[in-house]
Amino acid sequence: MLSDHLQNGIETAKLVWSRLPTAEDDAGPAAAEEEEDVFARRSNGGSGMESLDYEIIENYAYREHQAQRGKLWVSYYVVVKWLFALLIGIGTGYAAVFINLAVENFSGWKYAATFSIIQHSYFAGFLVYILINLGLVFSSVFIITHFAPAAAGSGIPEIKGYLNGVDTHGILLFRTLVGKIFGSIGSVGGGLALGKEGPLVHTGACIASLLGQGGSTKYHLRSRWLRIFESDRDRRDLVTCGCAAGVAAAFRAPVGGVLFALEEVTSWWRSQLMWRVFFTSAVVAVVVRSAMSWCKSGKCGHFGSGGFIIWDISGGQEDYSFQELLPMAIIGVIGGLLGALFNQLTLYITKWRRSYLHKKGSRVKILEVCLISVLTSIISFGSPLLTKCSPCPDSDAIECPRPPGTDGNFVNFYCAKDKEYNDLATIFFNTQDDAIRNLFSAKTFHEYSAQSLLTFLVMFYSLAIVTFGTAVPAGQFVPGIMIGSTYGRLVGMFVVKFYKRLNVEEGTYALLGAASFLGGSMRMTVSLCVIMVEITNNLQLLPLIMLVLLVSKAVGDFFNEGLYEMQAQLRGIPLLESRPKQYMRNMTAKEACKTQKVVCFSRIVKVADIVSVLRSNKHNGFPVVDHRPNGETLVIGLILRSHLLVLLQSKVDFQNSPFPCDLRGVSNRHNFSDFVKPASSKGKSIEEIHLAQDELELYLDLAPFLNPSPYIVPEDMSLAKVYNLFRQLGLRHIFVVPRPSRVIGLITRKDLLVEESDDSATLELQSTSVRAQRPRERLVMQHVQQPEHPLLSSLLIQQ
Repeated sequence: MLSDHLQNGIETAKLVWSRLPTAEDDAGPAAAEEEEDVFARRSNGGSGMESLDYEIIENYAYREHQAQRGKLWVSYYVVVKWLFALLIGIGTGYAAVFINLAVENFSGWKYAATFSIIQHSYFAGFLVYILINLGLVFSSVFIITHFAPAAAGSGIPEIKGYLNGVDTHGILLFRTLVGKIFGSIGSVGGGLALGKEGPLVHTGACIASLLGQGGSTKYHLRSRWLRIFESDRDRRDLVTCGCAAGVAAAFRAPVGGVLFALEEVTSWWRSQLMWRVFFTSAVVAVVVRSAMSWCKSGKCGHFGSGGFIIWDISGGQEDYSFQELLPMAIIGVIGGLLGALFNQLTLYITKWRRSYLHKKGSRVKILEVCLISVLTSIISFGSPLLTKCSPCPDSDAIECPRPPGTDGNFVNFYCAKDKEYNDLATIFFNTQDDAIRNLFSAKTFHEYSAQSLLTFLVMFYSLAIVTFGTAVPAGQFVPGIMIGSTYGRLVGMFVVKFYKRLNVEEGTYALLGAASFLGGSMRMTVSLCVIMVEITNNLQLLPLIMLVLLVSKAVGDFFNEGLYEMQAQLRGIPLLESRPKQYMRNMTAKEACKTQKVVCFSRIVKVADIVSVLRSNKHNGFPVVDHRPNGETLVIGLILRSHLLVLLQSKVDFQNSPFPCDLRGVSNRHNFSDFVKPASSKGKSIEEIHLAQDELELYLDLAPFLNPSPYIVPEDMSLAKVYNLFRQLGLRHIFVVPRPSRVIGLITRKDLLVEESDDSATLELQSTSVRAQRPRERLVMQHVQQPEHPLLSSLLIQQ
């Protein structure tokens, strides 16, 4: 009987959930246009979203360029990498200090002015409160809509896409950095149900990207001495350091920042990168701690008392009973359900907002945010007026009520007596950091009533859903902690009432509730667990945090994906997840690209043919074939669209005769940095290149510039295996070819172990491979022989 009731309950929950709107539901013509726009962006025919070149193109020009670099340049290259890691940590740390200082002071001045005015008139105080919030929020949305549109939102889905290999135009520009910093100050200081921690991750990534490209060209902040990272691979490593630095600065959690970069945002990880990321996070911790020590002397206004997020509950509950595991597991279930519902509702509202509201222009975006700001101010000011005041606890160690305009517990708001406080105003009339510190606080039994906590939970949960996705910088870490700590403290109140003999702290359950909601919404485990331990300074609660995270993530995964994955899908960012889909195991590489028409170039190609091909399609990579005298056609490599555009624009490689050119001296005609696309830029376009009629009749030899060793898979390889290869190596193109006709060598692990001879400095490989007849083929792993129709081979291109 019990199993039948349980099964019926699960089926009912699934049925109710399936009726909620999703991103795939059709919402009329506007939604259809949005879907077409997303598809256009994915196919690189829209707003400039394309793949990054994380693979090293080992063409002749690259090898000639590398041969000219000596040991001194290699040492300089390594030193600059570590120098950049240091500068990223310092820059992100000071950016976080500036944002927190501004938010704390704006909020402190706002609350001080409001409490001062309500001593004479509540209506005047209410009006001033609304106007201050509206002014701060308006400044934020105006900056975003008119200066830095890419700074809207948290930025984590876009950065996650960038580290996954997808370049979204504008997300790492200097103006995006400025918009993120000042926009976060306005939106968070204006009291919206948003956080500044997600935008800090984007801020760190922008700082890292600007350092990697040597500054900003548009704003004349550029140094050629810093322009040594000329590949997307090097910039990817710097952006990874910036993401870790952003989390470390936001939460004062350096180890959590490293694990966040490893678990949540980056797709490729190396041991060398671990050292630099760890070093960057350590630098951030030192910078933030130094700034806070300086501000404690009172030189930073309200920042000295509020400060960074760190909720020290080490003086709270020190042990727990096995009887408490059941309510803690229930907290995990609640967090998974509320987190999954939050993801689904924000996805639907954001979809509707992008399909209808935001298509009407910047004025509608500004009006929307201003209306939400007024609504938030009305709720936060009006809700405490409907709540009864409570008498202050009889304790000399607690200051109750607190002085107006200062941070802390026990706010006297519209109370008839001096020794009373309003528990709902204690949450609303504080910065989010201070409100969470109050909810986490120990030794404050019965400070909050269940009615007030439930009211705040419903109000703030609804406001967070409506506000997320508007045209302001918006993080969901701290709002998620606010929501989770509220229902966690509610559960803690019932546990205290039920288990009267146990040493139970309500603040401990608030912490577990915060962890459960973040786990149920964002689906992070290891990094989130370490972050929660670091910001609470209580290692004894680690097993409990692990428990609620595992339960909440399992429950949330039952319904939908994580918040960042769903938002990335909505924005049209083609993320490659860690695991291939199940259907890919039943498909082959040939089946995946059977509808594609392969566009090839000959090694010697007429300029007019190149221009025609580039204008007629949007491919970013083209196979290059060579026609042998015996009629045989061989695939000799891959040429990138960006490289072709550089060659067409420079015109120095054009030749009159259709014969191979002299490969030597390529570096004399080209600087290797000419082939590097600027970070977060659309790069060159074929429409921008103008050629005369006589230039179109010339020829171009592609051999020095093509990639002679592209990755190749046989046509009958499973698509799942191709997917893993593509993602783990960070590729952009893979050739799909027929089965090779013969094997000329076999590389094993032993072949890759290098020995240095005793009598000379020569290096020898301990080869056990199958030997070919010719010695020069000894180290060749694979040679692709084309059968009778080599051009029928397909090319799988991820754009």
